[in-house]
Amino acid sequence: MSELRAGDTPANRGLDAWSVALFALALVALFAGMGMRAPWPADEPRFAQIAREMVESGQWLFPTRGGEYYPDKPPVFMWLVAACYQLLGSLKLAFLLPSALAGLGTAALVFDLGRRLWSTRVATLAVLALVFTPQFLLQAKAAQIDALVCFWITLGCYGLIRHFVLGPSWRWYGVAFVAMALGIMTKGVGFLPVLMLIPLAIWRREVSADATGRVWSARAWWGLALLLLTLACWLVPMLLTVQAEGTAELEAYRNNILFRQTAQRYANAWGHIRPWHYFLSQGIPVVWLPLVLLLVPQWRMLGQLSRQDARARVLLGWVALVVLFFSLSSGKREVYIFPALPMLSLVVAATWDRVEMAGRGGWTAGLLRLVVLLLGAALLGLGAWLLVSPGELVAKAREYGEALQSMAWPFMVLGAVVFAAVALTWRRGLFQQLAWVSVLCWVFVALWIWPLMDPHRTPRNVMDALEQKVPASTEVGLIEFKEQLLLFTHRPLTHFSYLAPVQAQERNAWQWMKEAPASRGIVVPDGLKLSCFNMGRSQRLDNAHRRDWLWLDASAMRESCELPETSRRYHYAPQRMDILE
Repeated sequence: MSELRAGDTPANRGLDAWSVALFALALVALFAGMGMRAPWPADEPRFAQIAREMVESGQWLFPTRGGEYYPDKPPVFMWLVAACYQLLGSLKLAFLLPSALAGLGTAALVFDLGRRLWSTRVATLAVLALVFTPQFLLQAKAAQIDALVCFWITLGCYGLIRHFVLGPSWRWYGVAFVAMALGIMTKGVGFLPVLMLIPLAIWRREVSADATGRVWSARAWWGLALLLLTLACWLVPMLLTVQAEGTAELEAYRNNILFRQTAQRYANAWGHIRPWHYFLSQGIPVVWLPLVLLLVPQWRMLGQLSRQDARARVLLGWVALVVLFFSLSSGKREVYIFPALPMLSLVVAATWDRVEMAGRGGWTAGLLRLVVLLLGAALLGLGAWLLVSPGELVAKAREYGEALQSMAWPFMVLGAVVFAAVALTWRRGLFQQLAWVSVLCWVFVALWIWPLMDPHRTPRNVMDALEQKVPASTEVGLIEFKEQLLLFTHRPLTHFSYLAPVQAQERNAWQWMKEAPASRGIVVPDGLKLSCFNMGRSQRLDNAHRRDWLWLDASAMRESCELPETSRRYHYAPQRMDILE
């Protein structure tokens, strides 16, 4: 058992000055850019708007989007965004904060786990691996659910390892199951740490620090009890309210959130359909590119580590089970496997530690440095192309044409930053060098490129045009709308169910306009085939998100329209119009 105790390796010294400075810059990169951009599609406007409505209405139990129940995701992430908004008073600051804090928490857990399982050196390498893997900071700097669910899952794994490997510690065992419950209340897949019990059981004699076997005692049942008790804090009030009010909409919310978005979505996915090998053949090589380039050339060292060290075997086994779990579902996205990245980074760090101690990492390091230099060259080339021949590239990216024209110099400077970072850290270790390049690029992107892109990623221009062209006394309805229109509105809006088919929305909108045709109109995107309105009589407002947005007033109404099967109207009246100013 001595080989499994923390502190075996000789590299258990403290952080050097370069690592301390790098960690400080990584912290800056996590929070850089907050307050400098608005929520961007596809998901950020939705969660920001839901959080806004929670604060405005005081109703937090059932998330709403424009007054309509939002049944696709559990509420914890939206609760945290809403709490930050209520605390700070600025949605532009608040909407990115939970993900950044979750990223910071995940990195801290990885560092502490690496230090306890192996050494401070391995812990440092693991955090650096997270920092230079693009998916980590990409999610930590986005207002999406995935960074938070990754934190809960990492905390669950941390708690199980503290108990089964470094324990016994029943306190951390309990924390693991509470974290799983919070993960389930965030995205539904928060139970993934329980898969770690499989490799822990298989290699329990090799990996456990407790020779008496007490970590597997009958007391383990109360972990499940804690999970259920934590879930009950949300489920019981929600289910009791649904039962008490008994409305069809609340029952639909309950059924969707409990069944359709969980087991049914996994077993019979309706979107992002990919072949079974997608994660192995396409997903992992893209989103975990640096780690793949590290591990594939060092597969012998990885195999040696797995054979000799049960700790690495457990972590790698869990990562494999997570990838297998999501591969069995027909619906696949790269973010699904994101929660496995922190544990994989620990295995990568332990492997690279052995590689460097054996003096064998030269050509692997050279390969990765070449990739970074090619990235810098590509950015320089892209910037030069935009500077010399902007028309050719802009024609291929019409949505961001104006933004791209203004980013010639930022791209060239960013490419120069990559080369400068590589040169300044040439004598540092590979992980430090890659992490320096990563954090410098992210700081640069957040402080310069984000503000340049922001006007082109929001519908502010559309809603401003609406105010200029439509009298303030006119009531406005929406068909086939995007959540960002709600975020940027300067007046109350009516819509006819975001979840309803376009035909049902159109029929409800026609009936609504018929009641007061002189003082009502609707905003629609172009390209819709409407039977109740004459699109030829529309007025163009402006373009946003690759579509023209049009205004239809009473003159565009046809003489008749079929009645909708169900009458649906939702009214949203914002309390503040300047939350993103």
